[in-house]
Amino acid sequence: MGSIEMRSSQEKVDLDSDEEIPFSSSPSSNKMQSMHCEASSISSPTHISHPWVIRKMRRISVFRSIYIVVIKAKINILLPFGPLAILLHYITEKHGWVFFFSLLGIVPLAERLGYVTEQLAVYTGPTVGGLLNATFGNATEMIISIYALKNGMIRVVQQSLLGSVLSNMLLVLGCAFLCGGIVHHQKVQEFNKATALVNSGLLLMAVMGLLFPAVLHFTHSELHPLKSEMALSRFSSCVMLVAYASYLFFQLKSQSSLYSSIDETTGNDAEDYDEDEVPEITQWEAIGWLAILTLWISVLSGYLVDAIQGASDAMNMPVAFISVILLPIVGNAAEHASAIMFAMKDKLDITLGVAIGSSTQISMFVIPFCVVVGWIMGQPMDLNFQLFETATLFITVLVVAFMLQEGTSNYFKGLMLILCYLIVAASFFVHVDPSNDDN
Repeated sequence: MGSIEMRSSQEKVDLDSDEEIPFSSSPSSNKMQSMHCEASSISSPTHISHPWVIRKMRRISVFRSIYIVVIKAKINILLPFGPLAILLHYITEKHGWVFFFSLLGIVPLAERLGYVTEQLAVYTGPTVGGLLNATFGNATEMIISIYALKNGMIRVVQQSLLGSVLSNMLLVLGCAFLCGGIVHHQKVQEFNKATALVNSGLLLMAVMGLLFPAVLHFTHSELHPLKSEMALSRFSSCVMLVAYASYLFFQLKSQSSLYSSIDETTGNDAEDYDEDEVPEITQWEAIGWLAILTLWISVLSGYLVDAIQGASDAMNMPVAFISVILLPIVGNAAEHASAIMFAMKDKLDITLGVAIGSSTQISMFVIPFCVVVGWIMGQPMDLNFQLFETATLFITVLVVAFMLQEGTSNYFKGLMLILCYLIVAASFFVHVDPSNDDN
């Protein structure tokens, strides 16, 4: 009888200690120890005699996860704007407000998507983690693009994807270099130059894929008018997808040592990893939140795309500016936050994996993927992004490639990239899209 009372009191103490975890502010070593004890107790339920204890512990873990993902972050104050945009869509015809509230509603979702991906990256390692961050960071753009493609808004798809590449390469990377350079102004920040050069080569290959259909169209040198341009775009898209798949194999399997960060090669990464990268949610919770956030973003994206044209008329703003500048800034909120955070922690290899890796993924995977999806849907999506947009991308890739060739960064490089983005934004504000009436 005495042993039963001791065992029940011990279980009560364990539950009380579990309930205090989300609100405790202990040092990192104690946090790692408590997390290890919690994980071991959950993974070995044979030490717990009553099933209700296991159920209560799981319930506490779920509530803790909801608190961390939904309530804890201050940016989640913008979450109600999503349902408000849906409500306005049905009770009013003011597309400008629907578009604006949809943008505000997607911002915290994109940021939380990046946070959950970072939590999952702790379990997978830095290389796979950077790939995951770039992939789910681009989930917002891909979902918006598929909805626009379904509605036949080819130019919105092209310009929003182009804007995502420009935003990642100039604005996100520029802000990361600027903030990292200011925080670490007493030393030169370094990153793996080989990784940056490979990504620059892939971006130049993407420019080649976009350039030839545009040149073919504007020089009127097609063998079969319109058909040759579309056939070349679809063939180039398939080639670019093969190149990106080969790049992933090269990065993750064949030459993984080439992509080891500078901290890993010097042996300092393990200590920093233990101190800083303590996951706040479990691996399966992170996967579940990824699914929930992606689904909610896809719902809001539908209303956002429907309101683009009406918002352009209401705000007297070109559709090209909305597509190239406003949509990517919202879609890149996850990359923006995580890239700056890693740069301020002096982890520039992860910053480049997020910013430049995301641009590479959009150029070599998302854009060709949308061409193939449009082919399946019967939509005339091609790689002819018009001369103005293609020239802008070409110049941007050259500027960023020159910035990365030394393998170092500072706040002045970041400032130059941000100023370049302001020039690009101003250019699209005064740019009239010649294909707007055709699509």
